[in-house]
Amino acid sequence: MLRADGTPAALKLQRRREETASAAASLCAWDGNGAVRLLAHDDETATHLLERRDPARPLSSLPDRRAALRVLTGLLARLSAVPAPPGLRSLSEVAAAMLDEAPRAVRALHDPAGRRLLRACASAVAELLDEPGDRLLHWDLHHDNVLAGEREPWLAIAPEPLSGDPGFELLPALRDFWGDAAATGDAERAVLHRFGLLAEALSPDRCRAAGRTPGRVLQDALWVSRTGSRLWTRSR
Repeated sequence: MLRADGTPAALKLQRRREETASAAASLCAWDGNGAVRLLAHDDETATHLLERRDPARPLSSLPDRRAALRVLTGLLARLSAVPAPPGLRSLSEVAAAMLDEAPRAVRALHDPAGRRLLRACASAVAELLDEPGDRLLHWDLHHDNVLAGEREPWLAIAPEPLSGDPGFELLPALRDFWGDAAATGDAERAVLHRFGLLAEALSPDRCRAAGRTPGRVLQDALWVSRTGSRLWTRSR
């Protein structure tokens, strides 16, 4: 569609929910720096009018996987450099809710290894309560939430914003878009290499990023336990 002034635009209709309630505020805070630009919005219906991107050209369509990862890490650094605007849900709130829910999820697991993993992740999450961070997080930045366009070659879309530590951002990009690389026989080295690149984009303190990532693992595990859904990983 075109606006009255001829600007290409896209209308996004979505169900209003907690995760996306502050999407307009986050897009305004980024103001087109690393993310799609918000042209207009209606808070009551969560309807957004956005600058037009090319939905047929997500970052996952880029044949060069190394180049795609460089794009993603660059966007990650740009987006998380912005302070979170007032009123966003905070990582401390999310962490507290996870710790309340974790004991039930642990009891529901029959696999001892799974129980140990959840307990270890919950222990890492407990450390988030004192240092939650105050950066503006996209929360769901992966290759299919980055689209090509004219103003910049690649920009992020579809934030589910959170105020917190950027280390909490890494898991979606870390587990996404592996393709044949996952079958090379050296998956551990490949994961560590990608983690290093992503963590370095945020801070030289890899230990801090490593300490935040289990919190995201716990969040996903609790969602699976609660909904019965299955996580998936893009493998193209």
